[in-house]
Amino acid sequence: MAIAGPLLVDGSPTRQDLSAVLQPPSPDALLGRDQLGRSVLVRLVHAARLSVSLGAATVVAAAVPGILLGLLAAWAGGWTDRVLSGFGDAVLALPGLLLVLLVVALAPGAFWPLFLGLSLAMWVEWFRVTRAASGALLSAPAVEAARLLGFGPWHVLRRHVLPEMAPLFGTLAAFGFAGAVMAVGALGFIGIGLRPPTAEWGLMMVELLPYYDEAPLAMLAPALCLFALVLGLQLLAGRDPR
Repeated sequence: MAIAGPLLVDGSPTRQDLSAVLQPPSPDALLGRDQLGRSVLVRLVHAARLSVSLGAATVVAAAVPGILLGLLAAWAGGWTDRVLSGFGDAVLALPGLLLVLLVVALAPGAFWPLFLGLSLAMWVEWFRVTRAASGALLSAPAVEAARLLGFGPWHVLRRHVLPEMAPLFGTLAAFGFAGAVMAVGALGFIGIGLRPPTAEWGLMMVELLPYYDEAPLAMLAPALCLFALVLGLQLLAGRDPR
């Protein structure tokens, strides 16, 4: 839906038709229309692209520094490990949603504060998992032999550490993706995320909530899409890579 939906479903997510307010499903609007006469299906499709792109960007932005700093802490040890771990613990002491809210307050309704806040809240998990897992791998006999033979850090990481951690990174990415999507939906639902007329699932739910009795399908559609995406990501995270 996120990749091909906007190409297959024609229409603008912000186009209003006040003569068709809360219209039931019809051939030109398969899931009906919302309180401003906008096609629910078109808005769902564009909201899917927004959620998927924001979730993917957040995972990448959190994974890169988290993995690099985790590997650095495990490899260097000593004061480097203590400083990085202390910084991670300080960030972790703040509730993730509160950290996102503090960043969102800089520019309410904009895209980049959500992206930045979610990335800042998620990188610590990547750091802690990478540090713990790579620390055990770096003490393996094969790694010690490679070090004695004079191989550098890049060779050790590329041949002995990163391949062993790839399945773990895939699981973390799936869970982080789902967490980012849920956070965006939750912020939109409580009205402090993206602003109208942006097509976003949480925002769609809060806008349609007063009209639940008149258009229940329009209200439930974004919730079902959010449920399906997060469930799929959780199943993907639990899949055995072998």
